[in-house]
Amino acid sequence: MTASTEHLSVEDIERIGAELEAIRDEVMSTLGEADAQYIRRVIRSQRGFEIAGRILLLGALFPPAFVAGAASLGIAKILENMEIGHNVLHGQWDWMRDPEIHSTTWEWDHVSTASSWQQTHNYLHHTYTNVHGKDRDIGYNVLRIDPDQPWHPRYLFQTVTNLGLALIFEYGIAAFDLELDDVANGKATWRDKMPEIKVMARKAGKQALKDYVVFPALSGPSFVPALLGGLLANTMRNVWSHAVIFCGHFPVEVETFDEERLENESQAEWYVRQMLGSANIEGSPLLHLMTGNLSHQIEHHLFPDMPSNRYRTIAPKVRDLCRRYGLPYHAGPMYKQYGGVLWKIARLSFPGGHETIARRQRKALPGGRLAAATLRRLRDRTVPAAA
Repeated sequence: MTASTEHLSVEDIERIGAELEAIRDEVMSTLGEADAQYIRRVIRSQRGFEIAGRILLLGALFPPAFVAGAASLGIAKILENMEIGHNVLHGQWDWMRDPEIHSTTWEWDHVSTASSWQQTHNYLHHTYTNVHGKDRDIGYNVLRIDPDQPWHPRYLFQTVTNLGLALIFEYGIAAFDLELDDVANGKATWRDKMPEIKVMARKAGKQALKDYVVFPALSGPSFVPALLGGLLANTMRNVWSHAVIFCGHFPVEVETFDEERLENESQAEWYVRQMLGSANIEGSPLLHLMTGNLSHQIEHHLFPDMPSNRYRTIAPKVRDLCRRYGLPYHAGPMYKQYGGVLWKIARLSFPGGHETIARRQRKALPGGRLAAATLRRLRDRTVPAAA
């Protein structure tokens, strides 16, 4: 139990779980050709942007071609990582039985290998979302992002650390996926890690060769500006994906949990933890597409293998569910979410920052305990028991 769930009984939580299962079953039972056409259309568009970007950068000596080429390639990389790669690797499109669009065969345009990312993200993060000691995504081992994290002098510089992480985000994630902190903690040796390091190094080498050698070389006299165009496109992708992921996981209101929370945790309790530990970004359909629909982070954490194009259809139902049961539904425009995250990182860089953040978190509860109790009485009169 946390302050946001103490007004709920075990039966309440099980009803929440039953309603969420019903939402999932309804969607998954109606997947069909329209959904398949959606992901194939996105893949075609992404490849079109990439081809256009590569062609334009052949003439990168000309400023308009450089700007248009870098922008087009950057959009292609964002689409590939966010709406395609991330979601395909979650198994969202495995139901199509298409060997080219499948979680076991897709290799994305990223330094991290698909298999290593699936281990740290699909398994560790999505299973143990926001649980201290289990979910390594809390601060990515370099940031103090939660009030419960002990302060250390190195955090004084974490605003700069965070900026550097945003610029090289794919490399930061690749290093994070290697779990090199296991060596420092004595859980593994460098010899144990060397096979993974070699695989990651080969992937990183191929990425660098493609973006910074092969394609720039094809441009002949435009080699240097074409290389810079590829670097700019990757930086665009890194900064954007960093912003989207941080908005979905680290706003002030998002909750974290102790490891004891996992003891005998039911599926319904897992659902509740996902809702409390995630946040959404409000915006246009284009924004949702460019975030890989991770703007619906709450719905994604509830149903990580549900096709991303369906999140917008279930979001109102999940929001209403939270309202009826007196649970917070964290959502806001991107400027508000990201601004809050950056403020939180800056505030937690100092020893006493956790007290300020804790007060903000308490104020974010949905109307306080009295309002929650009132909602419960209303719910008991109006909400039918789950079938």
